[in-house]
Parts: sequence; structure tokens; C-alpha cells
Amino acid sequence: MSRLFGDIHRAMQMAFDTRAMADRIEMIAVKPEIDNDAKAFIESREMFFLSTIDHMGRPTVSYKGGVAGFIRVLDANTLLFPSYDGNGMYLSMGNISGNAEIGMLFIDFEKPFRLRAQGRAEVIVGGEEVAGFKDAEMAVKVSIHEVWMNCPRYIHRYKKVETSRYAPGVEENTPFCEWKRIDAMQDVVRPAEREKVEQLGTTTIEDWMNKVVTGDRRA
Repeated sequence: MSRLFGDIHRAMQMAFDTRAMADRIEMIAVKPEIDNDAKAFIESREMFFLSTIDHMGRPTVSYKGGVAGFIRVLDANTLLFPSYDGNGMYLSMGNISGNAEIGMLFIDFEKPFRLRAQGRAEVIVGGEEVAGFKDAEMAVKVSIHEVWMNCPRYIHRYKKVETSRYAPGVEENTPFCEWKRIDAMQDVVRPAEREKVEQLGTTTIEDWMNKVVTGDRRA
């Protein structure tokens, strides 16, 4: 029995005459656990894409970034990664709390190489697992269902320019989020953030957007 394919996948495979090929790829590539090569690749990543399902059954995908090692392989069946301060929407963490099934896509744009993982996630809001990550608000523990390498054929090759200064661990003191200094946000930011803004001063939406569109690293 296939770990990946349902009736709708089989119907399309039959229509395009790829069922035998799909079965062979699944047999060769799809694994129920993280082997040593996958562990090394995952733990070397500074970013990945996280797919979750919301309260209306709609899929969404988020970019998650940090420094190399921020995704940890605890054992052959378990991953752990931090959730850092964001925009306050908690879309990914809220989605996981309501539907634990997730997808993860890890990419090396320089080689190129990519690895996919499916699993069941749990949001952790305190304790050693959260404290083990600098500046983490929460952590996510993932029980892996499947891991497999994808063909790199359509991955464009890119060179990394620099690591985001906002990734915890890049600088001794992680810089304060620039957009939370926007004057129009001051009535909705949290008290501790407002205190920080009082120290740093406010900015305008126009100034911040100018930094965004010009690629200013402070944005």
C-alpha cells in the first residue's frame, strides 16, 4: 500500500501513464525516518518552507529562517525547531494547534538540492525545549511520517549574500523589529515593545517601505 498516493493521484498517474514510475520513485526515495544524510542536510539549513492547514481546511505556506542548526534532528523520527517573534498573527502556530499535519520543504539553492518531509507537529509553549533556542517564543516538535529527496531539475541556482541580522544568534543582541517602530503601530504593539520604541524612536510607514523596496538590510 502506498504511503503517498490516494485514488485521485492514481487516476492522474493512470491518465498520464506514470503509475509504474511513481511507484518506483516511492519505493526508492520515500523513507519513514530520517537517515544520516537527511539529518546532516536538515541541520545545515538556515531556512525552510512550512505548510500547514487552517481552520477552514485551506493550505498555507510560510518561510521559516534562522541560523544553521536551528532545525534539530532529535532522533530518526523527530525534528524540533523554534518559533520566533513574528507579526502577531500566529498563523502557522495556530494552524498546527488545530491540525497537526504539516509539510516541510528544505532547499539548498547553491547545489541545488531539496528534501521534503511530512509529519505531525506539536506546539510547545515553555520548558527546556523552548529555552534551548535563543529568543524563541515557542518550539515545534515534529513526528516524521515520510522523508524523501526531490529531483532538483527546476531549482534555480542562487548564491547567498548574507544571513539576516534578525536571525537570533547572528548578533549578540538580536535587533528590534524595524516595522514595530512605525508610528501607526504604536497603539497596538505590546507594552514591552512600546518601551523599546520609546528608546529607539519611531519611524513612518513610508520610510520603512522604502527600506523594504530598496533592499535595506535594516528593514
